[in-house]
Amino acid sequence: MEMGNTSITRQLKSGGFDMKLSLSKLTSKYQATIPEPARKILHLNAGDSLAFDIDEGQVQLRKANPIDVAFTQSIESTLEEWVSEVDELAYHDLSCF
Repeated sequence: MEMGNTSITRQLKSGGFDMKLSLSKLTSKYQATIPEPARKILHLNAGDSLAFDIDEGQVQLRKANPIDVAFTQSIESTLEEWVSEVDELAYHDLSCF
C-alpha cells in the first residue's frame, strides 16, 4: 500500500484500553502530514512551529512555544563557525547520544 503524504488513523481497543494510532509516511523530502487527531490535541494551525524533544532515544512532538523559537534564533548565528567541511571531517564520529 502506497500512502504518499497521507495519514491513517485507527481506533484500538484492548482490555479496556482505548487508544488512537495515527500513521504518516515520509516523502522523499522528509516531509509528513500530521494526522488530524494529533493536530487537534496540539492545537496546531498552518504555519505553527514544532518542537522535537529528544531524550535517550525517545522523541516527543509538541507545539513550539515562543521561547523555543526565540532561543533557537538567538544561538543560530553562533553555530555558523562549526559548519565547514574541515569540521565535518574532524568531528564526524562524535555522538551526543
